[in-house]
Amino acid sequence: MSEATVGTAAARSDVSTRTFDQKAVVDAVRRAVGTPNGILGLHEPVFAGNEIAYLEECIKSTFVSSVGPFVDRFERMLEEVTGAKRAVAVVNGTAALHACFRLAGVEPGDEVMSPALTFIATTNAIAYCGATPHFIDSSLTTLGMDPRALASRLEAIAERTQTGTINRETGRRIAAISPMHTFGHPVELDEIAAIARDWGIALVEDAAESLGSTYKGHAVGSQARLAALSFNGNKIVTTGGGGAILTNDEELGRRAKHLTTTAKLPHKWAFIHDEIGFNYRLPNLNAALGCAQLEQLEGFLASKRKLAAAYQRAFADVPGVHFSGEPKDTTSNYWLNAILLDEANADRRDELLTALNDAGFGARPAWTLMHRLPMFAQSPHGDLSTAESIERRLINLPSSASIRPRNE
Repeated sequence: MSEATVGTAAARSDVSTRTFDQKAVVDAVRRAVGTPNGILGLHEPVFAGNEIAYLEECIKSTFVSSVGPFVDRFERMLEEVTGAKRAVAVVNGTAALHACFRLAGVEPGDEVMSPALTFIATTNAIAYCGATPHFIDSSLTTLGMDPRALASRLEAIAERTQTGTINRETGRRIAAISPMHTFGHPVELDEIAAIARDWGIALVEDAAESLGSTYKGHAVGSQARLAALSFNGNKIVTTGGGGAILTNDEELGRRAKHLTTTAKLPHKWAFIHDEIGFNYRLPNLNAALGCAQLEQLEGFLASKRKLAAAYQRAFADVPGVHFSGEPKDTTSNYWLNAILLDEANADRRDELLTALNDAGFGARPAWTLMHRLPMFAQSPHGDLSTAESIERRLINLPSSASIRPRNE
């Protein structure tokens, strides 16, 4: 995919007078990936390496729980792949986020600035800390947290005090900012990090969907003080269920491992725990699967970029819809490929979803925005008009690394 085309689709005007043709959209997907035999799932795992061999080795060793050589190997491999100094493997991405927020100092009664357009794990992890999510609008270019909306919201409601940054409207401390790299597209990290520094607020990077993505030449999550990854069955690399905490702070890495290992102090035989911890460590059995998957990451990324390029070509001249390309200065892992209907056609999204699924393409909409969910309906937020627009008109297309473009 040439740099000349990167991000141009997302930068188009939202308003279009072009005629929308549902059949043309379905035909474009067929041009990209062919006609499926059955249902082409949204994102399915690929097991084409040493998965069975490593699982057998793990079972024969009898070390199948949270202690074993594959856990250590998986963490070292993650450090090598991401460039982060420390990786701590845990049971899932939500656990990784929860631990990150705890390590960042998020406490009951605090607020965390978070995108309204995100998977619910981001918001649940904030609630697990007894904190309140404070929702921020998205960027049409990155689909993630918009630094301009973040800066505007903080200017409107925040105040620096001796005890931290306070939301004047609620009286709560704003303890963290947590951008999420939506569908693998990196957010504008430099701008968001600068805002966090200016206000003295901790930055927790939700990189759950973006292993293999880069921002200005660096792997996402590798420059952050704290970041979280996910290895759920639908991610680019899977451990079945799993996640990881990334940090460049050695002390935070030690704390992360301690906190997620039930806060147990090392001893040959005594069970001594020095604080309330979490039984979050990744089982060796899952890590064995993860090691085999990470060995194939480069190939997965290459396959997914070919698929994204095929979709982008197929939709180049389709009226009323455009493909969401990677933002400037980034490399996206294209975890999920996305198209956006022009605003004038937003009311036909569900109709198109039905047509795509009837044709055998497991297409899905974006998540319901967090502030629309009953448990977060009272959470504070600013203007969310862009996120609401994206929610109305975004469709994810089948994106597995196993899908071969039709004309490859």
